Amino acid sequence: MSESPGKWKYLERRPGSSYKQLCIKGKRIWAWTLYCEFMNEKEPRSPEQLAEDWGVPLEAVQEAIAYCQSDPAELREDHRKDDIRAEAIGMNDPAIKYTGKPRSLSTEERVRLGL
Repeated sequence: MSESPGKWKYLERRPGSSYKQLCIKGKRIWAWTLYCEFMNEKEPRSPEQLAEDWGVPLEAVQEAIAYCQSDPAELREDHRKDDIRAEAIGMNDPAIKYTGKPRSLSTEERVRLGL
């Protein structure tokens, strides 16, 4: 698994988070967030720009990009769960833009959906 100790110098699993993907150590910045900004089709940003904007070492940004490009299983699983949750609470329903309120899920529904 990609979160093996010693493999990543700047990345760690966020303590207390239900997400398994990695973030920058000591920060609340998901590696995926930096990767998305790096890969943005309309306005991609360089690792140097991201490091400056987010106040992290350039090597941390480069490591976050490499981690995401490695397509780790925990990142795919987090995205799968996010997709299931969005569908279950109605975020994929076009009418949400009028109500602005997703439906809540009971504990039983969360368990059934594997969230």
